[in-house]
Amino acid sequence: MSLNKAMLIGNVGRDPEVRYLDGQSGNAKVATFTLATTERYRDRNGETRENTEWHNIVAWRNTADVVERFVKKGTQLYIEGRIRTRSWDDQNGNKRYTTEIIADTLQLLGKKSDNPGAQPGGYPQQPGYAPQTQPAAPAYAQPAYQAQQPAPQNNLADDMPEDDLPF
Repeated sequence: MSLNKAMLIGNVGRDPEVRYLDGQSGNAKVATFTLATTERYRDRNGETRENTEWHNIVAWRNTADVVERFVKKGTQLYIEGRIRTRSWDDQNGNKRYTTEIIADTLQLLGKKSDNPGAQPGGYPQQPGYAPQTQPAAPAYAQPAYQAQQPAPQNNLADDMPEDDLPF
């Protein structure tokens, strides 16, 4: 058994680049951008320190549509995806490597007024994204995954008066 999953919350570092790929699968869309995650901690002297990591994010098809429409530099996002490392030979014949996060789930975070990608009418529905105020998902959206909430349990003692107890 194995697991390859990355979960990130951070801010977009640059406007996404969106490309269309021609081929057997039709016109596949791919969006690439960077995401900064910052860890804050106190050192031994009590001073606050920050460590920022930059992640290369790749989004395909419907997720790339959402990125193209709503994500801009500075947008706060939750990304869930798979870690991929790929290699290629550069112009000088040197082997190069890059590590990317292939986004499976994208969730826009923060207040809509603070988010440069905010549009009138709200954000689109994406797997893992379920806003509280949006009544219905747009026609282009995929159904959101929502964890089943357990049904509230009724207290049987409240439903049955004391004189109805069988013992």
